[in-house]
Amino acid sequence: MDQYLESSEFIDWKTPDVLAKARSLAGGAGRPEKVAELCFAFVRDEIKHSWDYECNPVTCKASDVLKYGTGYCYAKSHLLAALLRANGIPAGLCYQRLTIRDDTPPFCLHGLNAVYLEDHGWYRIDARGNKEGVSAGFCPPVERLAFPIVSAGEADLPEIWASPLGPVVEVLQTSKTYIEVADNLPDIQLLSSCRGLPPVID
Repeated sequence: MDQYLESSEFIDWKTPDVLAKARSLAGGAGRPEKVAELCFAFVRDEIKHSWDYECNPVTCKASDVLKYGTGYCYAKSHLLAALLRANGIPAGLCYQRLTIRDDTPPFCLHGLNAVYLEDHGWYRIDARGNKEGVSAGFCPPVERLAFPIVSAGEADLPEIWASPLGPVVEVLQTSKTYIEVADNLPDIQLLSSCRGLPPVID
């Protein structure tokens, strides 16, 4: 479980601003589950999704997401993991493979989180930001994610990663604008589109 509490290059919760925000969110919350809910709500509602709000710069590190107040789903998941870990709550990164539009290929990855709650075990949460047609929430043990799996080739990837996937980091670090990210959304090839079988990471 220690790997899901680590501070790292992209989940850099030991940076002063991230640590201060994590402590501020947790102040007076009491139970870890309530702290997790407050961290989730902050990232979902207060950090702007780069595409939805047409925001630059492109962010990747949790500290940059907090500094600039914007990020793609992947970057927002890095910040949420950082805030949770800073409060001693194990958190990892999860991914779905989704169609980009109209329920047909091409596909891209979508980033979200899993948090370990004492009463429920690992529980997935999606802080990408709500909008018309998207309503993600925090209501354990029931998952309320932003996107369902509806089309052939889409998949819930079952792994819980301690660090972001390489293709995600590469796109976020090499893209200069939110439009460039949108034009190069990361994807991976699956051994099968069925849940439970591992992806092939290129």
